[in-house]
Amino acid sequence: MTFIQMLAAAWQKNNSLLCVGLDPDPAKFPTHLHGRDDAIFAFCADIVDATADLVCAFKPQIAYFAAHRAEDQLEALIAHIHAKHPGIPVILDAKRGDIGSTAEQYAIEAFERFQADAVTVNPYMGRDSVDPYLAYQKKGVILLCRTSNAGGSDLQFLDVGGEKLYERVARLTSHTWDTTGQCALVVGATFPAEIARVREIVGDMPLLVPGIGAQGGDIEATVRAGRTANGTGLMINSSRAILYAGKDENFAAASRVVAQQTRDAINLYR
Repeated sequence: MTFIQMLAAAWQKNNSLLCVGLDPDPAKFPTHLHGRDDAIFAFCADIVDATADLVCAFKPQIAYFAAHRAEDQLEALIAHIHAKHPGIPVILDAKRGDIGSTAEQYAIEAFERFQADAVTVNPYMGRDSVDPYLAYQKKGVILLCRTSNAGGSDLQFLDVGGEKLYERVARLTSHTWDTTGQCALVVGATFPAEIARVREIVGDMPLLVPGIGAQGGDIEATVRAGRTANGTGLMINSSRAILYAGKDENFAAASRVVAQQTRDAINLYR
């Protein structure tokens, strides 16, 4: 099954457009996990097990693992998701961007080492920097388009021949690069007008939308701007608001409550 097929099935099975971002910060873990060699895996696996029936995807951010020399725990976590919750796609949030043989190595890292179902990629070095990921035709390639940070406007809003740069990225991806139907785009919830513009350009291509929860993006505006005609098309990510909802040994149950509230809030506007 391809990433796009897995995503479509998860949208329907779990009645959810919610993606839970896995950004583990050991300083915020409950005290009973402190000092454990596998604390990052244990924390994330408990969150996953508590929320898997409420989501359309999980999105581990590689930097949070690599900073703590926990890449082996990331491998174990993705294997755990695939084994215990088959059908829920895993997006490796790595934002890789390089060319030639280096990009090939990053693709091997994402899809062969970590066994991710999709990876985020920075497209600003052009088509040849994306091709090594597209060679894995069952995998998802999610390109940065209009990011949720304020500084994204420094470059993404530049005029390039009568359209903004983020619009050019959306057009190139959907009209030229996505020959195998495996691409998606990152568009931040903090810019609902741009979500609507990207949706206009790309049709039903999936959009990964960070920026709700701790970053302050508006759920109603996001869904209304980005949903497709059948009420799907979005992976709306929330990380910190869900991960750190609880402070004690019942942290995963608290995360489930917030995840369910978030999923249901999204569904009000589908």
